[in-house]
Amino acid sequence: MQTEYADVIVDITKESLDHSFQYSVPAELAGSVQEGTAVRIPFGRGTRVTDGYVVGLGSKPKIDPERIRPILAVIPGKISIEGSLIRLAAWMKSTYGSTMNQALKTTLPVREKENPETVVTVVLLPEEPAARSLLEEYRNRHHTAKARLIELLLARPGHEAGRPELRAAGITADTVARLEKEGVVLRDARTSRRDPPELAEAGPEEDSAALTPAQKDACEGILREWSGQDRPCLLHGITGSGKTLLYIELTRQMLEQGRQVIILIPEISLSWQTVRRIRSVFGDRIAVLHSRMSRGERYDQYERIARGEAQIAIGPRSALFTPFASLGLIIIDEEHDTAYRSGQTPRYDTRETAITRGRIEGAHVLMGSATPSTDSYYRCRTGDYALFTLPDRYGGAQLPHTRIADMREEMRAGNRSILSRALQDSLRSCLDSGNQAILFLNRRGYTGFVSCRSCGHVIKCPHCDVSLTMHSNGQMICHYCGYRTGQVRVCPSCGSPYIGGFRAGTQKVEQEIGSIFPDARILRMDADSTRSKESYSRILRSFAAHEADILIGTQMVVKGHDFPDVTLSGVLAADLSLFASDYRAAERTYQLLVQAVGRAGRGSRGGEAIIQTYHPEHYSIRAAAAQDYNSFFEEEITGREMMRYPPAEQMLAIHGSAADGQRLETAMLYIRQFLLRARRSERTELIGPAPEAVAKIQDAWKSVLYVKERDEKEVLRLRGLLEKYVEINSGFREIYLQYDLNV
Repeated sequence: MQTEYADVIVDITKESLDHSFQYSVPAELAGSVQEGTAVRIPFGRGTRVTDGYVVGLGSKPKIDPERIRPILAVIPGKISIEGSLIRLAAWMKSTYGSTMNQALKTTLPVREKENPETVVTVVLLPEEPAARSLLEEYRNRHHTAKARLIELLLARPGHEAGRPELRAAGITADTVARLEKEGVVLRDARTSRRDPPELAEAGPEEDSAALTPAQKDACEGILREWSGQDRPCLLHGITGSGKTLLYIELTRQMLEQGRQVIILIPEISLSWQTVRRIRSVFGDRIAVLHSRMSRGERYDQYERIARGEAQIAIGPRSALFTPFASLGLIIIDEEHDTAYRSGQTPRYDTRETAITRGRIEGAHVLMGSATPSTDSYYRCRTGDYALFTLPDRYGGAQLPHTRIADMREEMRAGNRSILSRALQDSLRSCLDSGNQAILFLNRRGYTGFVSCRSCGHVIKCPHCDVSLTMHSNGQMICHYCGYRTGQVRVCPSCGSPYIGGFRAGTQKVEQEIGSIFPDARILRMDADSTRSKESYSRILRSFAAHEADILIGTQMVVKGHDFPDVTLSGVLAADLSLFASDYRAAERTYQLLVQAVGRAGRGSRGGEAIIQTYHPEHYSIRAAAAQDYNSFFEEEITGREMMRYPPAEQMLAIHGSAADGQRLETAMLYIRQFLLRARRSERTELIGPAPEAVAKIQDAWKSVLYVKERDEKEVLRLRGLLEKYVEINSGFREIYLQYDLNV
């Protein structure tokens, strides 16, 4: 029988997880040792024994087999949270393509210890009458500094003051020390918890609103599913239908069972309102985790989790790896959002990774969206997921009345403004009524597609049904198959010279609206205005307090926000995402438009939405205006099946990067040739290689090759063979490869 070897890490809390130690697996333990298993091993010199975790298995020794010691035992009992996360890392490695160490650093991020923050306060010890007698004595003896400190403390609530107050009053540490020695004051040092702004600003605890009959039906259906098949559940609720109330109710039930809950949100900008709503019900039992927190804030949140003080974690995709030992539920809000796809190796899909973590740890998974991803809805059709719907808005509110403004007609009428005449009229009426408006500038996909402003024609690839992207060298390129053509200066459809790219940004929109409505108070929310850690919540808080009439922004203004005084939502340049060089462009457009339209009319005043477009006949725009997901899905999935795009089939993207562009091009062609030889069927289709949408970043050239295949196992087999091929060929040493599955 061939000897099996295990790679074991000893301390997962430090960077030493970079370094594993190899042990042999005794025959009697062969069936019970797997990735994630906790084992007892001899370690170091002498008879020292310690515990570790298996992070890899193989049949080849890395050193002289005579020097490899055997595992002593498998540690019995339920698998620990560390072991579960190691198993998850192993799954991510095999599914998304990475080293085990890269996967481990994703699921087990190193949490360096941070010294606690202490707050020192000076407390007055004598009762007030005695303190006032002391004050008179110090004044009579001309002890000015001591008298000033007593005066300050007597004037403060609780007769205590912190360092900022002492400094402002000009009181030195020496004065405090002398009075402390006399027994008049006491320095009290307390550990201060470093809370992120989302927690620090959250309001008091209160009861959640009652569920409607439709919400109760959905809740009961989800619970029945969990007690039966326990499939992942998709909650399709229109904008404003109260999906968060269901999240709260199901979270409450998990907490009553002694289980913990992870609530994922796609963007940090959503955390302000989400945390306030969740904390208003569950108080201090929540922790917040996201990338904009300081190291001290993050450390304090993890410490609260470790001590059991927090049973709910809220944050973007990295919060999925919160080390809860008794995880009961993972909620993925706005599950369709592209932010749930990691851009770093391993380039994991949060939805699939959450489902796998749930399967490993026995936790349920609930996804929610007003605009479900085509992938998730397709899996509801195939029976992999259970579907639940909320067809009406909460509290009797109605969806906004939506109109489509044809920007071709605006141009023919002589209107060269960014705003259509309909949107200008509606804005004026909204402002006159004292209501608020949100204007969404659709910047997704704006980098380089070319369209005609007269007739709306877009220059597309004749092979891939995506737009061609204009590059600085004048070439128009397809980023799927590499098709190239020269720059177009006259519209091939109508002959108009008004053909080119869209150039307007949020600042230009703000300036133009300011010139049309000089009395309007305008806030802007985009990448430039949200650079600081607290800028998201500051802007949203200001708008919620009605300190502005119009909020202008990019994608971040349309995702999940609930402002009852917003009665108008306007979408500028809907077409920018519609013709991005991406097979999901129509889906992204539908989702963005529905989310944008859904910001209006959430209160009792009703609402209106206007979508500006050069393609009013496109199915994604028609369906978004009608809020008709089913009609959109049917047209979209038909196109995916015809073009063999996910979810109808599997698609692997192989991203290459190198400092030498020619070397990269050669390497990607070698990869294509290798995969052509390795494929088992001609039905496995290879597309490319072609330059990425941004072909060069920080002096590194970028290229991509796609593999289409119906069978996921075959895709993973080909990727595994490719990884081995690259590893043994020295020509790839200066080529960096990443893999995306069904991106």
